Amino acid sequence: MDALLLSRWQFAITTVYHFLFVPITLGLSIFVALLETCYVRTKRPVWKETSRKLVRFFGTLFIINFSMGVVTGIVQEFHFGMNWSEYARFMGDIFGAPLALEALTAFFLESTFIGIWIFGWDKLSEKAHCICIWIVAFASNLSAFWILVANSFMQHPVGYAISNGRAEMTDFLALITNPYVIGEYSHTLFSAIVTAGFLVITVSAWKILHDEVSRQAFTQTLKAGGIFMLLGLFAAMGSGHMHAQYLAQANPMKLSSFEALWETEDPAPFAIIADINEVEHKNDMEITIPAMFSMMLYNEPSGAVTGINQLQEEYAAQYGPGEYRPDVTGMFWSFRIMIGLGGLMLLLAFVAAYLGWKKCPMNFPIFLKLLPWLLPLPFIANSVGWYIAEGGRQPWIVFGLQKTSEAVSPNLTSSDVWLTMVGFTLIYLVLAIAALWIAVGFIKKTHIAFDEGRKA
Repeated sequence: MDALLLSRWQFAITTVYHFLFVPITLGLSIFVALLETCYVRTKRPVWKETSRKLVRFFGTLFIINFSMGVVTGIVQEFHFGMNWSEYARFMGDIFGAPLALEALTAFFLESTFIGIWIFGWDKLSEKAHCICIWIVAFASNLSAFWILVANSFMQHPVGYAISNGRAEMTDFLALITNPYVIGEYSHTLFSAIVTAGFLVITVSAWKILHDEVSRQAFTQTLKAGGIFMLLGLFAAMGSGHMHAQYLAQANPMKLSSFEALWETEDPAPFAIIADINEVEHKNDMEITIPAMFSMMLYNEPSGAVTGINQLQEEYAAQYGPGEYRPDVTGMFWSFRIMIGLGGLMLLLAFVAAYLGWKKCPMNFPIFLKLLPWLLPLPFIANSVGWYIAEGGRQPWIVFGLQKTSEAVSPNLTSSDVWLTMVGFTLIYLVLAIAALWIAVGFIKKTHIAFDEGRKA
């Protein structure tokens, strides 16, 4: 394999590792902040002490995850110099600004106040301590905003001019108000809430089933996590729908690849099984829902969707000869995996919220046993969602401006990439196992009693 392909694999592997922890950080910071707000505001003595313990419990899981997110994220920035120096040269003026702002306005703020929050339990007032975790939650999600501002420019360039062979920023306001940011950031945020909610109900289910002392306390978090997750799921579906409508204008090739829609159709169907291998001919196995794709995009069963083949011709005429079709098979199935897992998680969240609300989770032990085994679901959905976002842009690294093949470091060898890729992968694997071992051990040994008959 050449250095380009290996560099793409290396970036994909390290990014997926990193992105396992990012959604938990974004979503769990909000959940912990809400939980501590309940602790500060409650007037029930028993629940007040219990909620304090729950804040510290889920706060510890947040800190473990936050630490892993920081460690795995550091390598990402080194990639731009090691593997993608031509990209850094071409895009540095634009890409560097949101990355610098992410560090200055978000990461420093987040790191400072998470330290105050960890060590300030007995030194700050309840309200001041609660404000600290809300600042952490705000800063965590502000960090994601700046990163996605940079990524959104790669998806849909705005506010720039080409000078001396480089992209230079001409309008910072246009950069941060890029319409692509709205859909990408909102979908990331709501997906993070779903991921954190799923973690909460999974941990709660295990504690209810295996820790009799903690059963009542975690029945409460089963309900809270289920509701939190439901809110995230409904919001994620809405933001995803709006972003898909915007893609019809910003990147129609990516959108058509979702459906393996090779030829322009009016109205366009939604494919369950589609022709994803043959460019010119449909096969006999195709199953579609007539007009559904057009209805999803235009809120009515009409409207043409441009096919992949026609877009390929248009791009070749606009940008020059070349292959402008992404991995249609990967895009088609990744989109369906994401949507399918979203529907399954919606069902699980409803059940969890209902059982927690009725305080009867022990009546359904099979459900409680099943949930921990399903914990990978949101992480799989997030990973294929990331693939959709990045894979659908190919062959561009910056859409319409720079191809991925033009962005790799010119002096990079395959041996260089193999060595670092194997090293990073092994180190990340050890770190992930260590973090999981620490988190599972903490969950097992921590007991939170909820005794209505006395003050806990």
